[in-house]
Amino acid sequence: MRYGPRRKVRMVILVAGLLLGGVGPVLPHARADGGTRTERPNFVFILVDDMRWDVMSCAGHTFVRTPNIDRIAASGVRFANAFVTTSLCSPSRASFLTGTHPDTHGVRWNGKKVEPGPATPTFPQLLQAAGYQTGYVGKWHMAADSNPRPGFDYWLSFELQGEYIDPELNENGRVFVKKGYMTDILTDYALEFLKKQGDQPFCLYLSHKAMHADFIPAERHKDLYAPSDLIEPPSYRDDLSGKPRWQRERVLRGGRLQRPAPPGGIPDALPVADWDPHSVINQRRLDWHRTLAAVDEGVGAVLDLLAARGWADNTVVIFAGDNGFFLGEHHDLSDKRLAYEESIRVPLLACGPGVEAPGRVVPEMVLNIDVAPTLLELAGVAVPPVMQGRSLRPLFAGERAEWRKSFFYKYFKEDWLPGVPTIEAVRTEQFKYIRSPEIDDIEELYDLKRDPFEMRNLARDPSAQDVLARMRAEMERLRPQTQLPGGAGAGT
Repeated sequence: MRYGPRRKVRMVILVAGLLLGGVGPVLPHARADGGTRTERPNFVFILVDDMRWDVMSCAGHTFVRTPNIDRIAASGVRFANAFVTTSLCSPSRASFLTGTHPDTHGVRWNGKKVEPGPATPTFPQLLQAAGYQTGYVGKWHMAADSNPRPGFDYWLSFELQGEYIDPELNENGRVFVKKGYMTDILTDYALEFLKKQGDQPFCLYLSHKAMHADFIPAERHKDLYAPSDLIEPPSYRDDLSGKPRWQRERVLRGGRLQRPAPPGGIPDALPVADWDPHSVINQRRLDWHRTLAAVDEGVGAVLDLLAARGWADNTVVIFAGDNGFFLGEHHDLSDKRLAYEESIRVPLLACGPGVEAPGRVVPEMVLNIDVAPTLLELAGVAVPPVMQGRSLRPLFAGERAEWRKSFFYKYFKEDWLPGVPTIEAVRTEQFKYIRSPEIDDIEELYDLKRDPFEMRNLARDPSAQDVLARMRAEMERLRPQTQLPGGAGAGT
């Protein structure tokens, strides 16, 4: 494995930001031997595709076992209410990198050859400019090519989704086919990057293809778990009555609206098939679960190497998912995009310096846009004003801090998928409000305390009209905060 040349940061706003803010003071942190050190922390960020928040044993999953991911939770914190601002791969990944909403970074869809532009520098670019050795290993999924991107001293990636078996890879501009299983291959390259590190602080971004379709587990895990392990989801029998018409039409006609409408039109409720753990779709769901096993083993290998090199006490490890995933809830067989919890809620765990009282579960609502400003603050690097997320450092430290009580979610309609309209939503600690602003259909309102599985739409309930009005007003308050002045995205 070889390192590519250091790539110059060619963004005026980035250089200006560093000149104005520079590298701030680095706070001392506890060492394993009880002393303190003031070196800037290292960072390892691990991102998993299509992984929802509850598919970990530390989150109470009924049969999935994730002993190594659990190690992060046990030695650090687990955020029980972590969300993405758009539940789709490319927009979410751009938000992790830039700390901004899609209407600001400009990456609103998959496959549109758009990436964050000069107005929204990524945290690796800022860390690299501040003296960090930066490495990217894995799925990028913005624009179609696999070429190295600015901000990384080392690059190993692939085009779009890549392949689970014998993938074609791009290492610093050299394209080749690597024999083996993708998850294991990415872990190996990540470990090699770490082994080459010296005195310079480093940031490794490890982005897995798993758990994305086609859900091919490693051969050693192909029989891990049985159909009898699967449990019927609590919202499996949602017949979509009282919910927007477009949702029932999508189920009946397909997301591409490729099937004709029923002769009698779209019904007010849909029939629900009996739960069958042995069905074809549930076999696919089992494979989805199985693909996580190799990821968990890789997490263990990374943690073990950090410990063996003596870096564990000075390395912040963050583990996350890029969006959630439906497993039969709400008549959704296997997708995301919608604003229900299964889609927008993701795992987020962290350990390392600055994390106090290990083993805590943090209840505050945190977002994917919070990761970038968190890493920058921990590194002592000025956070650009364009970043809309908030540093999680106070929550890491267990401090009592005023925190967000609501957030704005938006999915942007994709040309190839006309059955799913643009969706806007606001979630608070108790309520969720959902609307589709471009079509004439009903709104949705859910009381998450009384109805955590979002089965009963209260938008037309006379007793809920005051809450509905407040949620509409909150959406109008939050929406402008997700955009650059003028509402134009910054993508290129």
